[in-house]
Amino acid sequence: MDLISDRGNRVSVDELNTTRLLAHARKQADKLGLDDILIIDSDSHHYEGEHIDEVLPFFENEVFKQLVLAGRSKGRGSLLPSQTSFQDMGGRITRYPLRSSEKTDRSKHRDIQLGNRWMDALSVDYACLFPTQMLHVGLTTIPEIENNLCWAYNRWLTEKILPEADNRFFSMLCLPFSDPEESLRQVEKFGGCMHVTGFCVTAIRTLPVHHNSYMKVYRAIEERGLSLSFHSGTNSGEPLFKSLNRFATVHALGFPWYNMLHMSNWITNGLGERFPKMPVIWIEGGLAWVPFLMQRLDHEYMLRTSEYPGLKKLPSDYMRDMFYTTQPMEVTDMTQLESTFRMLNAETQLLYASDYPHWDFDVPSKLFELPFLTDRARHNILGGNAARLFKLPPRTEKQRATLEKFGGAPA
Repeated sequence: MDLISDRGNRVSVDELNTTRLLAHARKQADKLGLDDILIIDSDSHHYEGEHIDEVLPFFENEVFKQLVLAGRSKGRGSLLPSQTSFQDMGGRITRYPLRSSEKTDRSKHRDIQLGNRWMDALSVDYACLFPTQMLHVGLTTIPEIENNLCWAYNRWLTEKILPEADNRFFSMLCLPFSDPEESLRQVEKFGGCMHVTGFCVTAIRTLPVHHNSYMKVYRAIEERGLSLSFHSGTNSGEPLFKSLNRFATVHALGFPWYNMLHMSNWITNGLGERFPKMPVIWIEGGLAWVPFLMQRLDHEYMLRTSEYPGLKKLPSDYMRDMFYTTQPMEVTDMTQLESTFRMLNAETQLLYASDYPHWDFDVPSKLFELPFLTDRARHNILGGNAARLFKLPPRTEKQRATLEKFGGAPA
């Protein structure tokens, strides 16, 4: 019998199962009593490219539908024209190439069943579901392709997946950000859908987020009481990164780079003042870059305040009004990490994220390894902050009591 290994769990190919792969995480959850704590994962993923046949019918443009079909005939199982990934390390990380061997039944959609398995193993109550390949949609050179991909994916997710998910999944839908008018149309179309808590800018792009053409999009999101998130990623084709010869290096720099780029434009052009009621969330960039950018922007602001006419406080103060997800949390210097938590007001602004099933995911128990966290901070980061932000109710009376103790349940 062939055996494969994933993070120390050895299972046969015939028996590959998410629950088995996460057996150690489940033991940690039981030991820590995590089922009694509301845990909300603000950044998890599925592989929408595995369901191209389900997404294609929602394309509005038949020409672009045929382009995707043509790519499939050439062996590319992707919604995007092309994509190269080194994340599975030549097959050594088995979760990717062997996903198709995991068995599910017809009771619910496959993605829901796989999602419930990893959520139960990690003791996650709710999870914000993001795509994977679609996070590179900003690299397409034809805006109409991005428009069709976002429209088709968002319809498929809101009509086929989220309604069947037993109220445990929610999402911030991808915006076709290259086209402000189309972005507005999709906010108006999907902004009232069940389990949609906001919209996401796939951050692998260099468009100016402060351009006036986007103001109506942000206003529409704010008026609906929804959130705006920026989900970062990697792009080895970025001119700045072309000299890098390792995936790990592009990964280390790419995720914080795009967040820093867009946040700098957002803050220095006064969008925090123009849309003060719209929560802004920065996803999957880690945390180490936040203190760096706070100090750099504050320093420049103090030297050339006249270049920031829209600001009424320091750039770092606007950054402390925003929200951040934990993953990947750089635990290499505990003193430095404690300082980072302090600088971004982690107790109220930090949201737990696993990034599961990606190769560098973080389990909830990682928050229990940080000696400087109080019980209040730990519980708020694991779920309380997200519960209030996304208006998600506790699932048990013990969870409700804990929420009331450490900050209040969502209204």
